[in-house]
Amino acid sequence: MDSLTQIALGSAVTVAVMGRRTAVWKVAAWGAVAGTLPDLDAFIDHGDAMLNMVLHRAESHSLIFTTLFAPLLAWAVSRIHGEASLFKRWWLALWLALFTHPLLDAMTVYGTQLLQPFSDRPFGMDSMFIIDPAYTLPLLVGVVAALAFSRVERGLRWNLAGLMLSTAYLGWSLVAQQVATGVARTSLQDQGINAERLLVTPAPFNTVLWRLVAVTPTHYLEGYYSLLDDRATVRWTQHDRGAALIEQHRQAEPVARMAAFTHGFYRLRTTPEGRLMVTDLRMGQEPTYVFDFDVGTPETVGKVPTTQVVARADFAQALPWLWRRVRGEDLLPMGAAIAAPN
Repeated sequence: MDSLTQIALGSAVTVAVMGRRTAVWKVAAWGAVAGTLPDLDAFIDHGDAMLNMVLHRAESHSLIFTTLFAPLLAWAVSRIHGEASLFKRWWLALWLALFTHPLLDAMTVYGTQLLQPFSDRPFGMDSMFIIDPAYTLPLLVGVVAALAFSRVERGLRWNLAGLMLSTAYLGWSLVAQQVATGVARTSLQDQGINAERLLVTPAPFNTVLWRLVAVTPTHYLEGYYSLLDDRATVRWTQHDRGAALIEQHRQAEPVARMAAFTHGFYRLRTTPEGRLMVTDLRMGQEPTYVFDFDVGTPETVGKVPTTQVVARADFAQALPWLWRRVRGEDLLPMGAAIAAPN
């Protein structure tokens, strides 16, 4: 999730655990620090754009390493404030702030390596967009109330209410995802589309509109379903996945790395200049994706560093489209063209 959300969650968790045992501002501040620490790995440059992507949310997001680090951080905090008697409570509060960070990240589609160093498998429930005000606002309101109210008990109740509402929203996202998944599977079956895998993830900033990506051996299909749609069906747009190129270059390190990290939701194509481009299909919208990499020429792929090609979305068109589609209007994704699936 975004940094503001992780700061709010870290503060809310520590305030809830520490209660009236020490100053609320102090607890909220250290909770914000703990909520931020795992994401500092984003500043590490591995010398390769794709490595920077796949190694983010790795060791720093491990449930094992955060658990091991928690008592060290708690010891330092309790000594700084002269609260050695509260060490165990600080330990619990800061451990939860550190521990919930990767768990929340694992609700998104990106991929969080929760089991490092024993496994580099990226986990993702795919039910939350990286920025969702409906999740973040209750946390912020609760923390601000805990800091602002002169009556500590009243502020703590507000903080707890914010935590409960945000957690309930996570549960709602999983329920909504299952509804959208059922519609997508039925739609694929009714249209005779034999998909190898299906991705169901929320469109930006909400859990009402869901982006659907189905992968066949040769193509990928993109569709959208809103819980406010009049019909429980999906209109799919089909796009070439680059099956021949994938077969030719699947053993090349950057292609194999992308295939593993995305669980198969990727494409490979060549540019007019003869460059190979590998794309993560999970984040973005046809034809604009967040993670699109130049991996070299067919002769040099795997032998040269990758570079990320950043495409800028047209927000002046994207945001009105998003709002209209959330409300159930039957709109095609921008830039997509209908093609009958094979």
